[in-house]
Amino acid sequence: MFNVFFLIMIFGELLASVSQVLLKKSSQKEYPSFIREYLNVLVIGGYGLLVLSMIVGIFCYKGLGYMGVVVMEPIAYIMVMFFSRIFFKEKITVNKVIGMCLIIGGIVVFNLLG
Repeated sequence: MFNVFFLIMIFGELLASVSQVLLKKSSQKEYPSFIREYLNVLVIGGYGLLVLSMIVGIFCYKGLGYMGVVVMEPIAYIMVMFFSRIFFKEKITVNKVIGMCLIIGGIVVFNLLG
């Protein structure tokens, strides 16, 4: 049976992945002062999205339960891998693909058996 909380959780993980991209983008820049390094649009936006993602995850506990949320959280690793490829031109290695397959396999097994 389809559960709308799965889609909401994936959206929350998308927010977390975008926040990681923003924070990494900010870390690659040089700033004139220590304060500017932490008080800029990329960092504030990144942490804001991370907080929003956490709120979405907490909301999803209502429909997915503890194990459902914990099992869905690693989807963010897969999203970050693809975003890193797109925005930072990082290579997707064989080990990353194997890890991605293991994550997806674990989610599928949990949802089919659990």
